[in-house]
Parts: sequence; C-alpha cells; structure tokens
Amino acid sequence: MAVNFPSIDLAKLHPVAGVTLGYAEANIRKPNHKDVLVIRVDERATVAGVFTQNRFCAAPVTVCREHLAAAGKGGKGIRALVVNTGNANASTGEPGMVVARETCAELACLAGLDAQQVLPFSTGVILEPLPLDRLKAGLPAALANQQAAHWFDAAQAIMTTDTLPKASSRQVTIDGHTVTLSGISKGAGMIKPNMATMLGFLVFDVNVAQPVLDELVKHVADRLFNCITIDGDTSTNDSFILIASGKSSLPAITSTDSPAYAALRDAVTDTAQELAQLILAAIGYAGVTDLDVGKIDLYLDDVLVAKAGGRNPDYREEDGQRVMKKSEILIRVVLGRGDATATVWTCDLSHDYVSINADYRS
Repeated sequence: MAVNFPSIDLAKLHPVAGVTLGYAEANIRKPNHKDVLVIRVDERATVAGVFTQNRFCAAPVTVCREHLAAAGKGGKGIRALVVNTGNANASTGEPGMVVARETCAELACLAGLDAQQVLPFSTGVILEPLPLDRLKAGLPAALANQQAAHWFDAAQAIMTTDTLPKASSRQVTIDGHTVTLSGISKGAGMIKPNMATMLGFLVFDVNVAQPVLDELVKHVADRLFNCITIDGDTSTNDSFILIASGKSSLPAITSTDSPAYAALRDAVTDTAQELAQLILAAIGYAGVTDLDVGKIDLYLDDVLVAKAGGRNPDYREEDGQRVMKKSEILIRVVLGRGDATATVWTCDLSHDYVSINADYRS
C-alpha cells in the first residue's frame, strides 16, 4: 500500500499550452479500465527521452529510440505519443516489433502524421502478445476526447501495479515570463538505479532547442530516476520523456549556458523529483555488454517460459502457475555463451509487495 502518499489536487494540475491528452478503455487486459493514452503536441514542440539500460528492452523502446534518432537527424518532429497498459509487449520477438510499428502507423493514419512522428510505449505483463486489434480500436476514442486538462485521467491511464495515480504540476516565473510544467508517471515495483520499472512524461511550454532538451533529459534522469531502488530490478520498458511545447512567451532557450536554462533546469528537476519520489527484468542489466538476447532460454523449474529470447510458443500459463505455487522455485537462465555455470540464492519480499505485482498479472 502507498505510505505518506500525497493526494492530488486536481485544481493544481495545470494544462500546458500546445499539448492535449486523450484516453480510452480498450480492454487491453481488463475491462472498465483506462488503458490507452494519446498525447498530442504542436508542431514547434521538441521531444527528448531516456530509456531502460536493460539490454532485454521491449519492442516499443527500440521503436522510440529509432523515431527520436530520425527526428534528431533532420526528420519530421515527434507529434504524438501512444501509451498502453496491461501488456508490456516485451520478450515478444519480431511479432512484438511488428505490433509496435503498426501501432505507430495506425495512430499516424488517424492523426494525419507520419509513423516516425509517433512514439509508442507499453507497460504491463511481459511474454504476452499485445492485442493489436484492441489497441487500434481504442485509438479513435482517445483522439476524440483530447483535452489540455486531462492530466489526472492520463495518470490513471498509465497505471499498472500502482495503487494510486502519480501526477505533478507547477508554474514558475523565469525572466518575468510564466512557465507551466505538468507531468505523470507510473511505477511501484521492480525499481532499481538506472531507471526503474517506470514511465514518466513531463511537459512544459518553453521553446527549447533539441540539443538543449537532450542535455536536460539526461540531467534529470541521472539525478532522479537513476537514484531510486526498491528491489534491485529494472524493467524492459523504462522510459522518461520531456516535451517542450514552445508556447510560452519566454524567448527560446538555445544554450545550456544561459540563466534561463538554469532556471528551467531547476524547475524541471523539482517537478520530476516529485514524480520520482511518488514511485518509491533483471537479465538485461547484468552488465554483459555483448549479450545476445536471441540465445536466451528461461526456465521455471521444468517449465520452459522463454525460448530464443521470446515467449516459448508451447508455454501455458497454467504450467507457470503450477510452479509458482511451490515454496521453493528453481529459476534457470541459459545464456548460450558457453559451459560455465553460477548459482545465486534469493528470497521473497513482503506479502503485500508480491501481491501487488502478482495480482496484476492474474
């Protein structure tokens, strides 16, 4: 359960000019639950992000990196983000990549954009195919109810094991100009330095040059989201995104040496800190720099769960549940790198901690 968790004052979740948010109930995993979020940004906006350092990253992370890199090389700028909960589209192999790309293509078609102008994000259970038909079916509704003030609904729409939505907002004055910042995040378990099992989206209305925003997002992540730990675990989907909408009357910030940048950096860091403090898939971050995820097999006792880096086609959920009912479980990871072996003993955490994460899957 959440401890010392501040309640969200809806009146203090400020709209940010140039940004709208829309949500839908698409039944990705469970009915009657906000599980699709679309964030639209105006043309002058710049977008930057940092992502999981887990080498076993999910398909949406790979696509996000590609699209941001293309925008940074002179391509069309990012104009939309789409987030689904309930399914992480992780450890899903090439089919997962196809789903991530088709999600971008579908939203782009509906919104009059190029697919590379869309960033996809997924969070939820791993090793399960993401139901693309349901996600596509939810996009029109998410676009139809776009509003600048939907921050609380957006926070709800990205929750997985979180017991409460997480949002932060503030207004500051920089060189006599009012600057508005608002953000949301999710994450409650599997949290370790080098990101967390988290998604975070922070938006402000300043016009910021792309190189400056790239520097700012790294500054914030290094000082906040990479300084949290709960259980020593990082996720395959961790992402933190900054969006500068460019709608403030404050003159454009084009250098990290300017006083305006220093003031903005502090305001962004303070807002992100609040999100990070509300947050208070392990093979990939083990430090093996040449890890080939396509060779990895994962067993729970005698049950082959993942094969060649993706879900074992013959895996059945009831087999995994049978193993998980045991008081002691052997987890075996085959890296496909040679004949060496190693054994590590570990233990359970609290009942409530396990319940929050296990109940979400079941």
